[in-house]
Amino acid sequence: MPPRSWQVDMQLIKVLLGGVFMILGLVGLALPVVPTTPFVLLAAGCFTRSSPRLHGWLAAHPVFGPPLRNWEENGAISRTAKRLAVVSIAAVLAASVLLWLSWPWLLAQGALIAVGCGFVLTRPDGPSG
Repeated sequence: MPPRSWQVDMQLIKVLLGGVFMILGLVGLALPVVPTTPFVLLAAGCFTRSSPRLHGWLAAHPVFGPPLRNWEENGAISRTAKRLAVVSIAAVLAASVLLWLSWPWLLAQGALIAVGCGFVLTRPDGPSG
């Protein structure tokens, strides 16, 4: 078992990391290229392991709470969030094509997008559909 001081340091690191992920999620609200949901989920994961108070705040938040609870309770992503994710991803790919990115970059981006869309679209919708 690690020494107590090391455990406290890891708890602090998780809280700080959760804060960084939350800030990135907030940036994603303003910038369509930066995803919000994955960063909020990462922040929630960090807070779950380090600060029940911060996790509770996030789960009770009027904007971030419902999708977070849907994910934690059901492993689900709502239809609305799925549509928004696919539209955003398609917009980024279209912008890449319009910017004349080289084919290797477009192929790599397309492969990663296919994996990401496959993951998002195969999750259940959850009770809120």
